[in-house]
Amino acid sequence: MSSRAAYVRGTKGMRGYSTLLCLVSVLGASVAHAQPTAEARPNILLILVDNLGYGELGSYGGGVLRGAPTPRLDLLATESLRLTNFNVESQCTPSRSALLTGRFAIRSGTSRVVRGGRPSGLVQWEVTLAEVLSAQGYATGHYGKWHLGDVEDRFPTHQGFDEWYGIPNTSNLSMYTSQPGFDPDVAPTPSIMEGRRGEPSRKVATFDLETRRLIDTEATRRAVGFMERNAQAGRPFFAYVPLTAVHYPTLPHPSFAGKTKNGDFADSVVEMDAHVGELLDALKRLKLEANTIVIFASDNGPEDLLPWRGSAGPWSGSYFTAMEGSLRAPFIIRWPGRIPHGATSNEIVHEVDLFTTLAGFVGANIPQDRMIDGVDQRDFFLGSRDRSAREGFPCYVGDTLAGAKWRNWKVHFVWQEYKYDPVQTLGVTRVFNLLDDPRERHDISSAEGSWALFPLYKLVDEFQASLRKEPPIPVGTPDPYVPGK
Repeated sequence: MSSRAAYVRGTKGMRGYSTLLCLVSVLGASVAHAQPTAEARPNILLILVDNLGYGELGSYGGGVLRGAPTPRLDLLATESLRLTNFNVESQCTPSRSALLTGRFAIRSGTSRVVRGGRPSGLVQWEVTLAEVLSAQGYATGHYGKWHLGDVEDRFPTHQGFDEWYGIPNTSNLSMYTSQPGFDPDVAPTPSIMEGRRGEPSRKVATFDLETRRLIDTEATRRAVGFMERNAQAGRPFFAYVPLTAVHYPTLPHPSFAGKTKNGDFADSVVEMDAHVGELLDALKRLKLEANTIVIFASDNGPEDLLPWRGSAGPWSGSYFTAMEGSLRAPFIIRWPGRIPHGATSNEIVHEVDLFTTLAGFVGANIPQDRMIDGVDQRDFFLGSRDRSAREGFPCYVGDTLAGAKWRNWKVHFVWQEYKYDPVQTLGVTRVFNLLDDPRERHDISSAEGSWALFPLYKLVDEFQASLRKEPPIPVGTPDPYVPGK
C-alpha cells in the first residue's frame, strides 16, 4: 500500500520523512485540544477568490472608494476575525497548492504557473485538505477554478473531492476562441467541466468570453445545492468555492453589467460580493451558521495590466513578485461562538497554516511522512492566544527565493515590483521595516535594519536545510511519484 493510500485509509506507520511543523521561526508549543465529536464537527465553507488585491474590499479600505461597494463581505468582517497580515504565494497555482497541502509550493512541483500544455499540477502522492477531511467522513465539493492539473488523474475528484464543477486551468483561457488565428486542431478548446469521484470528468460547455461571464453564478448555485444536500443528510461538509472573479478578463454576469457605472472590474467585484452573500444566506436558511467555519481569502495580489488592474491598498507591487502587494491578501474567518467576532490582528499567518489548523478543528491527523509547513493556529484563531504561532516564512517567486519575512521585517534578494517589470538580482540585499515603510521604499539594510538580517537569514537557512533533507518535487513530474527515487 502506498503512503498516500495508507494515509487516506486512516492507517499509521507511514514511511519517509519526519514531520516538520515549524520551519520558519515558529513561536510556542502546540496546546492540546479536545477532539470534536462526530455530531459537533464543523462544516467548512472556504471561499477563495482570484487576483483580488488587498485594497478592494470596504473592510480593507476599498469598497466605495474603489467604486465597488462590498456590503456582504464588510458585514462578514464585523462578525469575524479579520487579518491584516495574511500571506499567500505569489501566483495562482502555487497559492492553491499551498492552501490545499499545507506545504510551500516549492516542495510540491507547483511553484509556478505552467503554460502551453506542459505537465502541471499536484502529483498523486500529495495529500490535500479534501483528502484529510474526506477520511473524517466529510462530504467534499469543489466549485470554481482548480489550476492544479488539467488531465483526468489530476482533477479534483482524484485529490479528495467527491464532486467538482469549474475550469481546470485559469480564466484567461476563455479568450482563446476569440483570438485571431486560433486553431482548435493545434490548441485545445478550453472547457468548463464537472465530475464525480470514481467517474471520468466530462466537458459541459466551451469556456469562452460568453461563459466567462456566467461561471461564478453557476459555481455558486452548485455550491449552495451541495450544502443543501448534505444538510439534509446530516453529513458535515467541506465546500471549497474558488470563484474565478476578479481574474482577467474581468467580465461581470449580464445581470451585474453596468451596475456600478464604474466599468467591468467594479461590476465584477460587486458580483463577487453578491455571490458570497448567497452562500452566507444559504447557511442561515439551512440553520448551519453556528457550526460552520466560513473563510474568505484571495489567492494572491492584484493584476497590474489595464483594464483589469486591481488595488493592493497600502502595499506596493502586483502578483508574480515578492512585494507585499503580492503576498498580503484579505482574510476573514467566522465561527460563531468560537472565533472572536469583530476582531482584527496584524499577526503573521500564512495560507499553509489553514491545512494544519482546519485538520485540528475537525480532529483529523495530518500526514507524517513528509514536510508540513503549516502550523496550528487554533489557539490564535480562537482568541486564547494573542500571538500567531508563526514568526515568518520564505518568499518564493516561481523557483526563485526572492526574499523572506520575519515579524515586521522583510528582506529581498531579488527585486521586482510589478509583474511586467524586469527581474533584478540584487548584489546587496534590501531590508525594510514594514511598519515604518509599508510600500518598501527605503532600504535600511546598512543602517538600523542590519540587525534583522540575523533572524531573517536564520529562517532562510533552516528552510533551505529542509529542502536538502527532502528534495523538492520538480515541476512537471509525472505520476507515479515515489519520494527519493
